[in-house]
Amino acid sequence: MRAWQAPSVPDVPGAAPRPVVHDTATGKPVDPTQGEERAALYVCGITPYDATHLGHAATYLAFDTLGRAWRDAGLDVEYAQNVTDVDDPLLERATRDGVDWRELAASQIDLFRRDMESLRILPPDDFVAVTDEVDRVAEAVAFLQETGSAYEVPTPDAEGDDLYFDVNHPTDAWSLGDESGLDRETMLTLAAERGGDPERPGKRDPLDPLLWRAARDGEPSWDSEIGPGRPGWHIECSVIAGDRLGLPISVQGGGSDLVFPHHEMSAGHAAALAHQPLAHAFVHTGMIAYQGTKISKSLGNLVTVRGLLDDGADPRAIRLALLSHKYSDDWEWFDAELTSATTRLATWDAWASGTSAGHADDAADVASRIRARVSDDLDTPGAVAAVDTAIAGGTACTPELADLIDALLGIRLA
Repeated sequence: MRAWQAPSVPDVPGAAPRPVVHDTATGKPVDPTQGEERAALYVCGITPYDATHLGHAATYLAFDTLGRAWRDAGLDVEYAQNVTDVDDPLLERATRDGVDWRELAASQIDLFRRDMESLRILPPDDFVAVTDEVDRVAEAVAFLQETGSAYEVPTPDAEGDDLYFDVNHPTDAWSLGDESGLDRETMLTLAAERGGDPERPGKRDPLDPLLWRAARDGEPSWDSEIGPGRPGWHIECSVIAGDRLGLPISVQGGGSDLVFPHHEMSAGHAAALAHQPLAHAFVHTGMIAYQGTKISKSLGNLVTVRGLLDDGADPRAIRLALLSHKYSDDWEWFDAELTSATTRLATWDAWASGTSAGHADDAADVASRIRARVSDDLDTPGAVAAVDTAIAGGTACTPELADLIDALLGIRLA
């Protein structure tokens, strides 16, 4: 599946530090490339049943920043992202709206592409629809059955039985809790809230996740070597990441609401399939609230990228507003965020246009400070502050400094 048009990124002279990021699994800062010259990134993609909201935008912007920092440090970056274009929320929304689920998915994927282009997010090398990977997922689930990591749960209303992953089956690269560090009670609560079915009869362990949903009347399904049906949620990312990038990858990324069960179980599936860890680091973005509650499709309190753009917002200002918050923090969006970012952007544009006097000799030091902040766990607020300080202190914006701001922060100044 095609991604979106890539923005141009200037080549900037100078040596950038190799970035370190916070690994959720260990709670420590790490170089997830482990000194290698290749960086492999997998970020969980959208389920396309509603427009791109600011939570999505902040997540993809964070990992866009990581990719830019890796490239600035001279690394070869490989990036894959999935699209869960068949799943219960999508099917439920299509039924509610009286549209074909394929048409709904296609329209929302197209909107997502346009939003990513507007925000100048670098596209993945592999943008993968789950519906194009059903055969590979089925092969993987068949292997898990053969090796004892998957089992059948009787499903009288389906054409065959659902298949589940046994979280207690021994693997040599994962055990339950390795990635999330959560206690069992918390896991059970989150599983029930985030797409799991801990109360399902017939499972060996309430936490066992679905690998393959057997075909039901009125639901999309595909023929496969394990019978008609469709993939479970977690296995799709394990298979796509392994096939496109090879395991272990450098970073598995996504929002903090994916820590459990999605990333935990994806890591378990990867270990059972490949006898390798899924990733060297699990990196997560914080949640954005609006009107006192986390932005959520299910709650309907959305601030969308498209809505802001349609109201006349400069996409650079949206990007700058998001960059002004630490990627891993939880925070709340207020209308003043965009107002403040628009004012800051105007100041930056005036500075770059040369309408304010300054000293070019200090530009190299500013560039070093920006690079240092971004390489230190993607401290984009610190990088933004470095630009503000340079302007206030009378440093001139040289072409090289403007190019660095474009290359690392994705803000092309006037």
